[in-house]
This record gives sequence, C-alpha cells and structure tokens, in this order.
Amino acid sequence: MLTFLGFAMIATFLVLIMLKKMSPIAALVLIPALFCVFAGKGAHLGDYVIDGVGKLAPTAAMLMFAIVYFGVMIDVGLFDPIVKGILRFCKADPMRVVVGTAVLAAIVSLDGDGSTTFMITVSAMYPLYKRLGLSLVVMTGVAATANGVMNTLPWGGPTARAATALKLDAADIFVPMIPALAVGLLSVFVLAYVLGLRERRRVGTLVLPSGDDEEPELVTVGTGTGTGTGTATGAGTATGAGTAAGEGTAVATATAAGAGTAVPSAGSGEPASGGDAGEEGFQGLDPQRATLRPRLYWFNAGLTVALLTAMIMELLPIPVLFLLGAALALTVNFPHMPDQKARIAAHADNVLNVAGMVFAAAVFTGVLSGTGMVKHMADWLVGAIPEGMGPHMALVTGLLSLPLTYFMSNDGFYFGVLPVLAEAGAAHGVSPLEIARASLVGQALHMSSPLVPAVYVLVGMAKVEFGDHTRFTVKWAALTCLVVLAAGMVFGII
Repeated sequence: MLTFLGFAMIATFLVLIMLKKMSPIAALVLIPALFCVFAGKGAHLGDYVIDGVGKLAPTAAMLMFAIVYFGVMIDVGLFDPIVKGILRFCKADPMRVVVGTAVLAAIVSLDGDGSTTFMITVSAMYPLYKRLGLSLVVMTGVAATANGVMNTLPWGGPTARAATALKLDAADIFVPMIPALAVGLLSVFVLAYVLGLRERRRVGTLVLPSGDDEEPELVTVGTGTGTGTGTATGAGTATGAGTAAGEGTAVATATAAGAGTAVPSAGSGEPASGGDAGEEGFQGLDPQRATLRPRLYWFNAGLTVALLTAMIMELLPIPVLFLLGAALALTVNFPHMPDQKARIAAHADNVLNVAGMVFAAAVFTGVLSGTGMVKHMADWLVGAIPEGMGPHMALVTGLLSLPLTYFMSNDGFYFGVLPVLAEAGAAHGVSPLEIARASLVGQALHMSSPLVPAVYVLVGMAKVEFGDHTRFTVKWAALTCLVVLAAGMVFGII
C-alpha cells in the first residue's frame, strides 16, 4: 500500500507541475499532506514536516546567504570580466552561447556546490540569452546536466556517500570512473552543440560591433536609449527590439545569413523559456551601474576564492561560511547602512522564492521518509530484480540510479538502497566497488530532481517555470546518464 502511495504521490506531483496546474510550492506542500492522510498517518503530519524542516534548514540557510553573497558580488562587478570574455567567445552565435554555457557550468562545478555553479552560470549567461532571444530552458537544461556529471567529484557529495555507505575509499571509486565521466561530459558538450545549432536555426545569428565601444551594447542599460547595428552575409533580415528595465528603449538590429526572416527579440524565446522575455527587455549587467566597486575588485576576488577554498576543505559548515562571507562582503563594499539595506532588498525576491521552495520541499521529503514510503518503494524495486540478473547487479544498480536518485534524496539512495544492492551483488560475486561506481551514473538526472534545492536556484534566477525545465531536461539528462553507464561498461569499469 505504501509503495503504491509513494509512486502515486510522486507521479501526481510531477504531472501537476509539468501541466502547470499547481505552483511547485503549493504542490510540494498540499500533495504530500493529502497522501499522508490517505496513508492513515495524518495525525503525524506535523511531526513529519518538522523533521523534514529540521533536516533541510541548514540547506535553506546556505542558499539564502549564498544568494545574498553572490548577488553582492554580481552587483559590485566581480563577474563582469567573465561575462565580457564569454561574450567575446560567443560572438552572438547561439551555438557558441549554448556550448559556452556547458563549459562554464562544468568549470564552475569544480567547487562541488550546485547552488554556486548555477548562480555564477546564470549571472554570466542570462543577459546574452535574453539579448539574443534564446530559449532559457536550454540554458537551465545544459547547466543542470553539466553540473550533474561534475557532481560526482569526491567533494561533490555522492561519491563520499557511496564510500561511507559501503566502507570504501572514495578515490578507489572515483578515479577509475574518470574515463566514463569524461565521456559523459563530452556528451553534454555535444548536446549543447546540437541544441545550439537548433537555436541558431530558430533565431539566426547576430553580429555585434567590435571594439571597446561595444560593451554598453553587449550588456544592457537600465535607463536611456541605446542603439546598435551589425551585418552578416546572406539574404534575409533579423530584427530585435525590446524595452529595457526602467525608462527608455534599447534596440538592436542585424542582417542574418540565409533566406527568410528571423526575429531574435527579447521575447522571441520558446514558450518553455519561462515567461514573456519582452516584459524585461535586455536586462543584464549594466556597465555603468552605481553598485560597481572597481577599487575593491581584488578584495572581492580574494574573498570569493578564500570562501570556496574553505568550503572545499570543510573548514566550517557551508551555511556558516556563506553567512560570514555575506556579512563581510556587505560591510566592506557597502559600509553605509542604507546601501546595505538596499542590496539585501534587491535580492530579497530570489531569497524568498528559493528558501520558500526548500521549506516546502521539506514537507515532501518529510512525508516520504516519515510514512515509510521511501523504504517500501526501494524494497519493492530491489525485490523486483529477477534472480537471473544477480551477476549483472552493477548494470542493474546503474539503471536503478536514474529513477531512484531522481525520486529520492542522495542520502536516502546511498545510505538506504545502495547497501542492499551491494549485498545482492556480493552474493553473485560482484565487487562492492563496481556497485559503488555504478551508483554514480544517475547524477546528471538527479540534479534536476524536485528534491534538489539547488535546482530552484537555477530556475528561479533564470525565471523559468520548474515544470518547463523538467519537461525539457529529463530526457537529455537521462540520455547522458545512459552514455556514462555504457562508457563504464565498455571501459570495464562497471
């Protein structure tokens, strides 16, 4: 009964948010509450929720102060050189933009924290996607999948959990997996290339002016009027126009190669791009904004490097590090109290959305764990494995890691399910190391799970509906997982 209710609850949640019948916050709260009553444990709902909130409170605190910290770093101009460098590489070519998104997400993922990766990636790429009228779900999908592959780093979480659960050395698990993970990351870059070509066909290619005077044109202005033009060989016309945030209008025109008409306006993205882009115009990093602190650039860069280093070395809990970092960044960059209040208010919307989503997810995870649905679902899946598959338990583990890490937290999978799979494999002569390596396969899909708080940072900052992101990303992330699994088998790792 609990097995059926667990699967039914997850399916109901996914269907409702993908069809946009409910908001994610409402669905994360109301659906598990209803199924808790169906399970006959409504009287314990309060205990389940409080337990879930207690477990996710540190994550919510980390996200809140991380958003404030990186928001301040964006305000003061720490990432402006990254944006300019990416813009020069991309040259307003949609294919290069999407590939650049994958590369940037993969590089930033080296810090091992998904929230940090998504904040930096979206901050750098969002203005360009808006400027060219590219689909924002392409950005979120590529970033999430690239981060999922990189999430297998020993300090990323899953590898350490697998090593702890099976009492193995993390290096013995991760190092042999590097070739398979490299193939997986390469497949993400190929995916980005294909999606970029598709976006190029949809919106055409803009050629922006070169030289030092291009920077105000590449990023947006908050007020006033700006105009830029560019041309490319071929027939046909592409025209983009949009209204910038604030007063005045920003206009960009270009001639695109090929026949017909392409319109890369701010509102020309696919319906799945999350809202009408035209309502905000070319909103991005204004090079003339009053919050820039060029004289403090190296202080802010050093503070960020020190923060990420301390996080990787686990000198302090991550929420404490970001709390201290946010307080220090605000104090040094904005010593006057009104300015500090203004910066906090400027990022309050993102903070509230993400923190609210995390605490709503606490209801979902609390009910799943408290009622025993997770355990029953895992036991049913393990029990459904045919006896003849025993010698192939590594392959079975890899395949099961896709749905299980999507519908469960990493803690639930690695500490609850993986030991059972390892025991079943050991009975048929399958090494626990192979089982542990196979368990990492599903991480590319896991990073788009509704139970991963970082994904709400991604869709929130990109202004993409979670249902749109899920519908677009799941198939590509699942394909990436299967590529990693196939590569692991070909290399003899799994």
